[in-house]
Amino acid sequence: MNSRILVATVGRILRQLRHDRRTVALLVVVPTVLLTLVYYMYADQPSVPGTSSAFDRIALVMLGFFPFIIMFLVTSIAMLRERTSGTLERLLTTPLAKADLLFGYGIAFGLAGAVQATIASAVAYWVFDLYTAGSSGLVIMIAALNAVLAVALGLLCSAFARTEFQAVQFMPVVVAPQLLLCGLFVPREQMAGWLQAVSDALPLTYAVEALQEVGAHAEPTATMWRDVAVVAAVAVLALLLAAATLRRRSS
Repeated sequence: MNSRILVATVGRILRQLRHDRRTVALLVVVPTVLLTLVYYMYADQPSVPGTSSAFDRIALVMLGFFPFIIMFLVTSIAMLRERTSGTLERLLTTPLAKADLLFGYGIAFGLAGAVQATIASAVAYWVFDLYTAGSSGLVIMIAALNAVLAVALGLLCSAFARTEFQAVQFMPVVVAPQLLLCGLFVPREQMAGWLQAVSDALPLTYAVEALQEVGAHAEPTATMWRDVAVVAAVAVLALLLAAATLRRRSS
């Protein structure tokens, strides 16, 4: 990869994102609204001072879900539009390589995910009194990494879609199983053996476990760093696979 081209690609994507007001609203406003709904759902649930309440457990995981869900949707559609409009074909006639483009998307939307996570975390900690034993900075870092993972998976899935409708259809296939099997609704150790095996193969499982480690421990744990490494490795692998399968345009 060419570092100068990569930086220019990141700048181009961020400028496009900045001028898309609907997407900016989706990134900034929607997570806060959803977090508010979660807060009032659990506001009357009893809790012990100094410990994690039901809201703390759910909201902490939601701070990681928001970048994952939104970035997957935004990225898969954005890349499809670049193909169908012919923009991608024109870009690839320049010295821009596929890896530069896809890693540029990963970095740009990862930065956007960090901003989103920072705003949502500020609301959670300062407005709704979210309690975590660990640092809020670690929560933001994991959420931003989730954004990069979602971008990578979104770019990979977009290569197999010909229309925006087809791109959206990957949501229940890629996102829903990870949401159901990550351990948020049912502890993973209580699942059937084959469900545990599927859960072990899904990257979002490790992101959720990393967030739960931050919620339960004042200092970063070895388990948290292992989970972060797994999520990062899957994100890089997905970006490389996306570069290998990327088509210049949709037929």
